[in-house]
Amino acid sequence: MTAQSSPLDRILVVDDSPDNVFLIQTILEEEGYAINTADNGPSALAQIEQSAPDLVLLDVMMPGMDGFEVTQRIRQNTKLPFIPILLITAYDQPSVAQGLDMGADDFIRKPVEVDELLARVRSLLRLKHSVDERDQIARQREDFVSRLTHDLRTPLVAADRMLLLFQQGALGELSPTMQEAVVTMVRSNRNLLQMVNTLLEVYRFEAGRKNLTFLPVDIKELLEEVAKELTPLAQEKGLSLQLQLTQRSDMSKVMGDRLELHRLFVNLVGNAIKFTDTGSITIRLLTPTSSAAANTQAEQQPASYLAIEVEDTGPGIPPEEQAALFERFRQGSHKRSGSGLGLYLSRRIVEAHQGTIQVKSHLGKGSVFIVRLPIQQ
Repeated sequence: MTAQSSPLDRILVVDDSPDNVFLIQTILEEEGYAINTADNGPSALAQIEQSAPDLVLLDVMMPGMDGFEVTQRIRQNTKLPFIPILLITAYDQPSVAQGLDMGADDFIRKPVEVDELLARVRSLLRLKHSVDERDQIARQREDFVSRLTHDLRTPLVAADRMLLLFQQGALGELSPTMQEAVVTMVRSNRNLLQMVNTLLEVYRFEAGRKNLTFLPVDIKELLEEVAKELTPLAQEKGLSLQLQLTQRSDMSKVMGDRLELHRLFVNLVGNAIKFTDTGSITIRLLTPTSSAAANTQAEQQPASYLAIEVEDTGPGIPPEEQAALFERFRQGSHKRSGSGLGLYLSRRIVEAHQGTIQVKSHLGKGSVFIVRLPIQQ
């Protein structure tokens, strides 16, 4: 066994020619690799689904299912980890480009040369190990942040309850100065708790640990509830919060997770209030074809989509910031910009409901966020 191979490196050789399989298997086993074989596409796919190898050596020309289709099916299976694919093709086959387009990572021509075969195998296995290491680091980071944010919630919730007792006078009467200080502490603590909750939800989505319960949700009723909750916040800033719910009740239901949709619209309306100093916030429930902010692409969407708009009279968003607005940790240039996670989480919630979200904004004229969700069929 050479120093460059590892007993953990498992290679699947797929070829309908027993002689080719024997030759390649012999070469690779002498280098210390663990080899499995298959003589057709369906058998190879079955083995891969049962136990994913570290590398697949795949003959292009096979009866029934050729190497191109096998490659395509491997890449379409999102449950599989990354598996490098090395295509084996004859000299007279002008099909290398097609194989690479299908998702193969490299190719080698028949008859194979030992040194070239081993070099390409080592190269692809290094790629495999690099990707696996990167994914492991990413998972460890996500687990750490998820655990950290979860643990942070406990003292923050406890602090919020203690501060509430101070406000209520349960721990003794407070002077006006102390009352003012407690109000500031309550606001800061709740802002921090909201940021921690948002971060926790983001990592749950990204780690695939977010379980949604899809039931019929009346969006009209949900928006009325959100408006009622946030009206006091708008009134504190001297803003009016308006509802324009022109959609009929029997046409305003979607299949969704009510808690997550509530989080989505609280976030959008809350952001509008946060970044607007004068004027109003308007929530509209419309069909895509009648949406005041619909563009050409939106007008081509099926009529089975609801359109919900949240419009403000704030300062607007610069054009150069709009393209990346829904990306992770992308903060705006506004002085009150937050963690850069709220709109990213909103996008993840919308996408989980098979919908779309977009923004239209002009500096000095405000912004409108447009959410489209499929109507319950």
